[in-house]
Amino acid sequence: MQANLELEKVKWFQERLKRWAAIYLRDFPWRRTCEPYCIFVVEVLLQKTAAEAVAPIYESFLVRYQTLEHLAVASLHELTELLQPLGLSFRSDRLRKSAKTILEKYHSNIPNTEAELLLLSGVGKYTARSILANAFGLSAAVLDTNVARIIERFFGLQGERVKSRCKILWSAADAIAPDRNVSRWNLTLLDFGAMVCKDRKPHCEKCPLQEYCCYFSRLTA
Repeated sequence: MQANLELEKVKWFQERLKRWAAIYLRDFPWRRTCEPYCIFVVEVLLQKTAAEAVAPIYESFLVRYQTLEHLAVASLHELTELLQPLGLSFRSDRLRKSAKTILEKYHSNIPNTEAELLLLSGVGKYTARSILANAFGLSAAVLDTNVARIIERFFGLQGERVKSRCKILWSAADAIAPDRNVSRWNLTLLDFGAMVCKDRKPHCEKCPLQEYCCYFSRLTA
C-alpha cells in the first residue's frame, strides 16, 4: 500500500524541517558517533524510553561493556541492575543474546542489512533501520509514534491503530525522506515530534509547518 503524497508539499516539508533542525536538533553522546556497537546498544536502550533517561545509562554501559565480547559474557544480574532505571527488564537478556549471536554468526560485526538485523533478539523494523542509518549511513527511513503523528497530522493521512505495522505510514516515511543524510533526517523527525508536534498539547502556534498542515487547518477552520 503506497502513500500518495504531493511532491511539492513533500519538498516544502523537508526544507522547513531542515531549517528547524539547524537550530533545535538535540545533542546526545550517541549522536556524535557512528561506531556500530555504540549505535546498536543505544538503539536497544532507546526502545520505549526517553533519550534524556538513556543518556547517563548509555555512558555507564559503555564504560562497563566496552565491546561485544564484554557484553556477551556479562552477568545478567549486573546488566539488569545497570539498566533497571530504564524499565523493560527483558532488554538485558535480549542485549546479551544479540551480542552472542553477532559474535557467533556474524564474526563480531554488527549486521548491515535489515534482514540480518531483524534476526537479532529484540530488534524490530524501527531499531534495525535506525542502526542502518546511524551506524552505516544507509538511506533507511524510520517510523515510530512520533514520526507517524507528524505524517498523519501534516499530510492528513490516517494510519492503522498499530503505527509500527502500518504499510501506508511506512510508505509515507520512505517517501518524505531526502535523498541524502537520512540519519539526520530521522533525528529531525524524532526531535520535532518530541518538542513541537507532541501527542498532547502540540505547539501548533509556533510550528514552522502550520502553513500547509492539515491538522492545523482543521483547528483554525
